[in-house]
Amino acid sequence: MKSVEILVSGRVQKVGFRACIKKIAMNLGITGIVMNLPDGRVRIFATADPIIIDKFVSMLYGCPRAVIRELQIDACDLPHYIDFTISRAPAQERI
Repeated sequence: MKSVEILVSGRVQKVGFRACIKKIAMNLGITGIVMNLPDGRVRIFATADPIIIDKFVSMLYGCPRAVIRELQIDACDLPHYIDFTISRAPAQERI
């Protein structure tokens, strides 16, 4: 299993991007969380097999109305998530 933090910038808030991310993640069996950041980016924490993570990242570009300008992907250690959720609480810049 591989865990990653993905920071996405561009037109990614108020366009249904988090819901699209959740749908993709659930279809691929990925666990984790997605949240908006105060600076306009979206942060994703995801855990799955490395090949599934790669597929997930490539599928993000297919979300309608979102315009991805930049993706930053970093390996990380995550707590065990049971499923994939959308966080509606304001996120801190760093967890």
